[in-house]
Amino acid sequence: MILVTGATGLVGGAVVRQLAEQGVRARALVRSPEKGAAIAGPTVEPVVGDFARPDTLDRALEGVERVLLISHHDARQVELQGNLVAAARRAGSVHVVKLSGLATAPSSSSRSGRWHAETEQQIREAGLPWTFLHPPYFMQNLLRGAPVIARTGVLTAAMKDGRIAMVDARDVAAVAAAALTKPGHAGQTYVITGPEALSHAEVAAIIGKAAGRPVSYRDIPLETLRQDLMSSGSPPWLVEVRMEFFTLLREGFASAVSDAVLKTTGRRPRSFAAFAAEHAARFAGPSPPGNSGH
Repeated sequence: MILVTGATGLVGGAVVRQLAEQGVRARALVRSPEKGAAIAGPTVEPVVGDFARPDTLDRALEGVERVLLISHHDARQVELQGNLVAAARRAGSVHVVKLSGLATAPSSSSRSGRWHAETEQQIREAGLPWTFLHPPYFMQNLLRGAPVIARTGVLTAAMKDGRIAMVDARDVAAVAAAALTKPGHAGQTYVITGPEALSHAEVAAIIGKAAGRPVSYRDIPLETLRQDLMSSGSPPWLVEVRMEFFTLLREGFASAVSDAVLKTTGRRPRSFAAFAAEHAARFAGPSPPGNSGH
């Protein structure tokens, strides 16, 4: 049995769907019966649990051989993910496939990277089989700005000329699904990227081509970004986590391209051009008056 945590999130949800398409039985950890009902299926068994309640994790891990470890940003991330690691150890030799991220290292300048590294070390010290996934940046992040791009024709960010080998979250899910279902992935760390590293100016041009309208890139200072994040109501610790993340991106720390998707799934990762074309309507905005599209 496979347990997927973060089963309603971006990557976890895609893993659940991909396993179901492959006919692989999986258990999906959810916070409520309502969320479970939304993803239940012939091969998907929802189980209600919470990282903050270790007893629920013990129940969820009964009979589980492999688990996908994902949780959302939390100031208690190391503690909460550590609860899952401890439960996996109690359950036996459960293979932990952990989603980490950019700059995961004990000495990382990103506290998120240090948090992920600490949990990875806990998994090693627990003596559990492991596979670590390190995607730098999801293409889906660009969709957050789609309404503004559709309205103004401008992509705004604080990335300067930093090039990012961004990856489609569905390709990350495909690597995770391979690690959960096939042998040969234990002890591997996969940096998972798309096929090319792009600057945000290039990203804007690609979006514009897909949307059939000019889209330009407007760079803003990091301090402006910080003020925007604070104004949005984000807690101070999360603002700092995001600022560290964006600083790494603009300085080119996510520019290296890997072959992890091809190596583990047998197919090439989606390009950003393909992603932008798929979501062109979200970036394009309303049709001009008098244009019915016929």
